[in-house]
Amino acid sequence: MRRLLILLTTAVLPTTAAAAPAGYFDLQPGVTLETGDTWVADGQRFRIYGVQSCLRGTSYTDKNGQTRDCGDASLAVFAAFIKDTKPVCAPVAKTVGIYYVVCYAMVGKDRLDLATMMIRSGYAFAALNAEGLPFHAPYAVAEQDAREKRAGLWQFEDVQHPAILLSREANERAKEAEQ
Repeated sequence: MRRLLILLTTAVLPTTAAAAPAGYFDLQPGVTLETGDTWVADGQRFRIYGVQSCLRGTSYTDKNGQTRDCGDASLAVFAAFIKDTKPVCAPVAKTVGIYYVVCYAMVGKDRLDLATMMIRSGYAFAALNAEGLPFHAPYAVAEQDAREKRAGLWQFEDVQHPAILLSREANERAKEAEQ
């Protein structure tokens, strides 16, 4: 089965001249970023597993009193991480139309999880499942650390966790469906 996954990976995922480890592919600048956790490359959609970026179209108020798009902030930081750390990614799950991936970057001699870096920076959040629990518990720990340190978006008083907004939307849709 593992061999099949590696063959599938090399057949459908982006490749480059740089040699990512077997089963991984390079995440390079130039992909089409949709959000601060999702991109399109070679006609395929990818999303970092266990991460929820700030939603585009939601806002926060910066320290100068200016209203800013929260999703754009997440996207800009994601783009910077891609450019600066040159991560490699591997698929861990696939649903209709999207590959969920884990990514890491070598920073000096350290191999760091891209999702953890994004969440600790305060520009991404731990994604939650339907029961409100994190898909990956260590990401919730990283998020709590960022919140306590008021890192990134957490420094702004009116930032809302995207899970709260997504939950409200889901509840509203459920109520409408009942009527």
